[in-house]
Amino acid sequence: MDEATELFDLELRLLLDAVYLRYHYDFRGYALSSLRRRVHQAMTRFECARVSDLQHRIIHEPAFFAEAIQYFTVQVSEMFRDPAYFRALREEVVPVLITYPSIKIWVAGCSSGEEVWSLAILLAEEGLLERSMIYATDINPEALAKAERGTYQAERVAQFSRNYLAAGGRGSLSDYYTSAYGNAKFDQRLTKQVVFADHSLATDSVFSEVHLISCRNVLIYFNRALQDRAVGLFCDALIRKGFLGLGSKESLQFGAHAEMFEPLASMQRIYRRKVL
Repeated sequence: MDEATELFDLELRLLLDAVYLRYHYDFRGYALSSLRRRVHQAMTRFECARVSDLQHRIIHEPAFFAEAIQYFTVQVSEMFRDPAYFRALREEVVPVLITYPSIKIWVAGCSSGEEVWSLAILLAEEGLLERSMIYATDINPEALAKAERGTYQAERVAQFSRNYLAAGGRGSLSDYYTSAYGNAKFDQRLTKQVVFADHSLATDSVFSEVHLISCRNVLIYFNRALQDRAVGLFCDALIRKGFLGLGSKESLQFGAHAEMFEPLASMQRIYRRKVL
């Protein structure tokens, strides 16, 4: 590692400490390679020559931090992303969930909400939405607001629709949204059973007992210690034999809590909490 990179990483760690001390957002356990890239993007966007310049503005301007936080979190998703995952939920998980009188689901790191709306549609089609409560959480307030609005660019809907059908959708995705002004707005009735809330896997604790946790493409941005903390929270939150869904590039293997889970649909990264 050259001296310039070493100095950048030093300033980056000081920035993360400052963000934690000033605003209580903890990014210190995030993967360093990903943070380097995103902080470089923020420096370009805000015309900061050094990380210390970015840090100065973040510490002294809370409104600026509210804008800059977009660069610390990853907001890349689509509805019914990895359709095989949602098909496996329909075929392997729903038959068990339907045996409960009421169901609680936690979408951890929900970002701009595509997965939340996807799950709501799936549950509606399986006759489970009315007796389900979905907790959609993220640390990014702007992403949460977008998730709650359920409005997405119309140009993205073609891919959403293809994913929906590949995931076993029972009708047409167009049944669930209206189009206007270049956007698709999803039916708010789908989220009347959804609670959108701020929650950090780095600093917060469990808030409810749940039957299913879907936390996809979040752990890949954490270091090992933070991954173990997050999965520990999931262990504490899940009911006996509850379900955990991860992203296609994520695994519980070699983690501190690996022995607490057994694979249900290995290829789709769906696990079930063991009864020990």
